[in-house]
Amino acid sequence: MMQRPKKRSLTLNGHRTSVSLEDEFWLEFLRIAQEQGKAINALAVEIDHARGLEIGLASAIRLFVLSQALGRPFP
Repeated sequence: MMQRPKKRSLTLNGHRTSVSLEDEFWLEFLRIAQEQGKAINALAVEIDHARGLEIGLASAIRLFVLSQALGRPFP
């Protein structure tokens, strides 16, 4: 059964923020960070720096997770 996105807390460069992500995206994001040997906040900072101003952080994380699943570079 599909669920609504949940708010998740992250710290980017010392600043607290939150993103709304579905469990499936969040769990895969955590798995990728672990696989890469990175803290979740460090990976979020990398994604934040790579995204353009026209896209939100939650959307950028979803696109990152999708790119990893498809074996494509991000961004």
